[in-house]
Amino acid sequence: MADNRDDLFDVAVIGGGPAGLSAGVALARALRSVVVIDAGEQRNLGAESVHGFLSREGMSPRDLLAAGRDELARYGGTMASGYVRSASRRDDGFVLAMADGSTVTVRRLLIATGIVDELPDLPGVADRWGRDVLYCPYCHGWEIRNRKIGVLAADGHSVLQALTFRQWSADVTFLLNDALELSAGQIEQLAARSVRVVEGKVRALGVRDDKLVGATLDSGATVDLDVLAVSPATMSKANMLQRLGLEPVALEEGPGSRLETDQSGRTSCPGVWAAGNATDVSAQVMTAAAAGLRAAEAINADLVLADTRKAVEAARVPAGQ
Repeated sequence: MADNRDDLFDVAVIGGGPAGLSAGVALARALRSVVVIDAGEQRNLGAESVHGFLSREGMSPRDLLAAGRDELARYGGTMASGYVRSASRRDDGFVLAMADGSTVTVRRLLIATGIVDELPDLPGVADRWGRDVLYCPYCHGWEIRNRKIGVLAADGHSVLQALTFRQWSADVTFLLNDALELSAGQIEQLAARSVRVVEGKVRALGVRDDKLVGATLDSGATVDLDVLAVSPATMSKANMLQRLGLEPVALEEGPGSRLETDQSGRTSCPGVWAAGNATDVSAQVMTAAAAGLRAAEAINADLVLADTRKAVEAARVPAGQ
């Protein structure tokens, strides 16, 4: 990325996924100078298609991002590839230090960097992530309906995950994986929904013809599976904000972290917003895009007020001074 020290963007969006691109397009349409900086590490790039996005059902994630970049360019927004190493405050804006040594000066920041999924330490999980090892039933449930689904326990929240996947299949196996001890109530719930419970540590996944076929336990026993649902820790990717004193907070509902914001996406750091998975780890593609739009509207409103204050101050200066 070229050194832009002499340029001043109204807004820099860090992260070019659905949230970031949606915000970028909205800001460009508001006649703001906006740059969307992307490192190309969206978490859903390994998935075959996007679901739950009205009118874009089944579209590949890469095609969706390409369409978003085209829209951004159509309205005069700038797309830039690269990593933001750090952000520091300058006057009433910010300076972004890029990994290639260049800098970008902006008035406002939107963080749409998403999250990193820290997958279970089980051989084969990372290789099959987004294919037949997955997490979200609303993203993949229809495609795996009526198949043999295994749910790998991680904590107490995994019980609800198993009960939820039961909505899409009558063949659900809950693999305790030595991760938790079920309460009497949980045992009753799983039994009532005909969810099998298998004790013992899972040692490996079975794959044949590039398809998941099961899981092997430490005991040597095997469990037939077509799909494995896991519960990754979802970690915020916002290290570049440390100089601004903005730190991710721990999730309440499981392992992981996120940036804390108000309903508009505004963080506790003046001039910085966040949208998408960076602040809502459960956001799907469509809700992430909507959050980007909402944050863009809030950022533009903030800039309108800032521009108006400057105009009022300039108008108060007597002529000739």
